[in-house]
Amino acid sequence: MIACECEVCRSTDSRDKRYRAAVLVEAKGRVLVIDTGPDFRNQMLENQVKRLDGILITHSHKDHVAGLDDVRAFNFSMDQPMEVYATEASQQQLKREFEYVFSGFQYPGIPQINLHTIDTEPFEAAGMPVVPIKVMHYKLPVLGFRIGNFAYITDANYIAPEEIEKIKGVDVLVLNALRHEKHISHFTLQEAIEVAQECGAKQTYFTHISHQLGLHAEIDPQLPAGINLAYDRLSIEIEDTF
Repeated sequence: MIACECEVCRSTDSRDKRYRAAVLVEAKGRVLVIDTGPDFRNQMLENQVKRLDGILITHSHKDHVAGLDDVRAFNFSMDQPMEVYATEASQQQLKREFEYVFSGFQYPGIPQINLHTIDTEPFEAAGMPVVPIKVMHYKLPVLGFRIGNFAYITDANYIAPEEIEKIKGVDVLVLNALRHEKHISHFTLQEAIEVAQECGAKQTYFTHISHQLGLHAEIDPQLPAGINLAYDRLSIEIEDTF
């Protein structure tokens, strides 16, 4: 048993109880999820998600893909394979991590997945236009995504000027902000604030937050106007532009 003395871990504020970063986007009755981390199953159950048309993968680190096996529930309920969009590099890692899914022998009941190769070119998924945004997670290229007036960036500590341009004009930006102290592969809180202000979204939410950032109730009120900390089950409505 591990005893934690961290004030965030001991907080009774539900906003300090966070699963791994992910987001669900729904438009015109179709549903996309960005990333399937270790908490994917619980996230789907607790939010009563009954339909899932596709998954966008930002990168292949475990905290973003470890729950991919649980798409089998949607295979069963929707009677179709899951459409998964990932770069060639991420696909290679998925094939290593989930070898039984992609091997020649299809054991009964394993997840049914159709892989789609993406890079930096716009594409369509579940009827939604998706613009990939290339960011750097230290030395690892990671994809963020813009869908209409919404953009999602996680696991980044550098975004090139030409990629920033892809974000400008969104109503809502979700961006990673790990902690106050410098980190090798994630934006600090101050760095994330500066990026958010450069992008100029009407509203920015910070995600992929560590316990080192501090309590939601203390940090959120200190943020500039139009910038807030995200929290589990946060729901946002944005006018469709497609």
